[in-house]
Amino acid sequence: MIRYAAARILAGIPTLLLVSVFIFSLAHITPGDPAILLAGDNATPSQVAEIRTRLHLDLPLVQQFGLWLGDALRLDLGKSIYSGKPVTQLIAQRVEPTLVLSFVTLVLTVLVAVPLGAVSAWKANSIIDRISMGIAVAGFSIPVFVIAYLLVYFFAVKLRLFPVQGYKWLADGWMATLNSVTLPAIALAFVFSALIARVTRASVLEALGENYIRTAHAKGLGAPRILFVHALRSVGVPVITVIGIGFATLIGGVVVTESVFNIPGIGRLTVDAVTRRDYPVIQGVILFFSVALIFINLLVDLSYAYIDPRIRG
Repeated sequence: MIRYAAARILAGIPTLLLVSVFIFSLAHITPGDPAILLAGDNATPSQVAEIRTRLHLDLPLVQQFGLWLGDALRLDLGKSIYSGKPVTQLIAQRVEPTLVLSFVTLVLTVLVAVPLGAVSAWKANSIIDRISMGIAVAGFSIPVFVIAYLLVYFFAVKLRLFPVQGYKWLADGWMATLNSVTLPAIALAFVFSALIARVTRASVLEALGENYIRTAHAKGLGAPRILFVHALRSVGVPVITVIGIGFATLIGGVVVTESVFNIPGIGRLTVDAVTRRDYPVIQGVILFFSVALIFINLLVDLSYAYIDPRIRG
């Protein structure tokens, strides 16, 4: 198991290096001089020269990348052009809302999508299957911001069950935090669940035709045990895989959803940085999301070995 985990960790290093090259290149592939873009239209030549020297833009490109990568490994991602604060500090201040929202969304998604897909497979081609898969298709088709606005209109404006926008920090109490992220989490889970439910249905439907399921039927086991203990357990690898892949979709949805609900998370920070052309912050949040995705993929790979011991070998 340790060798398998070490191999998966080492496999993630080239990916992280390629991501680092892309992030570093953002300021250089943008049309125009990066120093002028960072300094602004009203900057004097001396100010532009000072920025070019401070950011090592007067050095060869390879040397620039080496210096940037060294700073990034020390968690020094530069300072925001707009606020002057360190990028790592800005990310640290915004990380709680995004992590809480992502965690609640993931829990809602697994609790809804996996049983929904399993029951749809069990009742294949029935009215239950058609309704559940119709909901999944709607999740694929409707943009997350449309779902978010509909939820706000009905549950916040009309029924006044949840706040229209904003975020309550964990220091204010976890119930207040949960109440503030319920609507955005439902909006994200509706989209995220669509993919997981369909993959779960397809995997369970295939498993239900296997011999061990027929044996379970012959032994007289009940339908819930056959479905959720035998069939669903055997399809853990593809389901966990699609959860890991769908996490990228979740991150994209977080950026939009945090803007709709005015949640001060990493997604909102990304939108503000793009609007202000704050390149150090843009590079920092892209690196943060990239590392998060690599870490999630690592957890998915390690979970394979736990679910299926044959993979360890």
